This record gives sequence, structure tokens and C-alpha cells, in this order.
Amino acid sequence: MTHPKHLLLATVLAAASTLALAQTPPAPPAAAAPGATQAAQADSGARQQRWAERRAKRLEQLKAQLKLTPAQDGAWAAYTAAMQPPAQPLAHPSRAEMAQLTTPQRIDRMQAMQAERQQRMGQRLDAVKAFYAQLTPEQQKVYDQRSMRHGERGHGRHGMQRG
Repeated sequence: MTHPKHLLLATVLAAASTLALAQTPPAPPAAAAPGATQAAQADSGARQQRWAERRAKRLEQLKAQLKLTPAQDGAWAAYTAAMQPPAQPLAHPSRAEMAQLTTPQRIDRMQAMQAERQQRMGQRLDAVKAFYAQLTPEQQKVYDQRSMRHGERGHGRHGMQRG
């Protein structure tokens, strides 16, 4: 019988050994045109803006479908605040930073990043449960159907049937 701890340890060790093998830094890009980095940043900003607009639209559609009462406005506000992307994205160390660490230090860094991701996900899941508890049975059915169709963040099916 495989224990989750053993599976986690095997995954971490595999990732650490992959990092140890991949220590050759990537070749520098061939003479990038001036302003190419600025263009990439602008594209990233535009992509983030489109994503934020889609997220806001999905939340408004959900609110309309749930037909929330004024008494549920506080629960909705707490829910939507918890569903916002974090102000500080997870800090991913560069390849050069990881190269300076020993294997146990890299493993510790990966475990810390995983713990932070897990903590953030736990907060979001707790917010969903708290909001769901404030819904009527009819609203819960609507939420259940929508979350099965779109996934919790509204952009992935994760193997579920689209309805």
C-alpha cells in the first residue's frame, strides 16, 4: 500500500534530481531587438487584463444565476474577495538561485513553495464552503451545477463533462 507521504517524497526527490541534472544555464537569446522585453511585458499585462475581465464577467453571471438576496451580500463580498488572485504571486527561484543550493536546500525550498500553494488553496476552499453554507438549497443546486461545468475558477473542466 502506497502512503501519500511516500508518494510526496518520491515526487520531491524526482524533482530535485531533475533540477540537479539540469544545471546547464540556457543559451542567451540571439540579439533580441531593443524593446522586446517591454513588448513581452505589455503582452503579459494585456493578457492579465483580459483574464481579469473574464473572471469578473463569470462572477457577475454566477451572482445573477444564484439570485442572491440582500442578506447574502456580505457572504458574496467575502467569497469574491477570497477568489481574487493573490496580490503577491508565488516567488519562484531562478535556475541560478537553485544552482547555489545543495540538494537538501532545494528540497526545503520546494517544500516551502508547496506549503504556501497549499495554504492559499485552503483559504480559497474554506471561502467556497463558507459561501456555500449561506446559500439556499436551490442556490446550492445552481452552484453545484455551475462548478461541475466550469471548475471552481471557471476555466477548466478537469475531466468533468461539460453541460
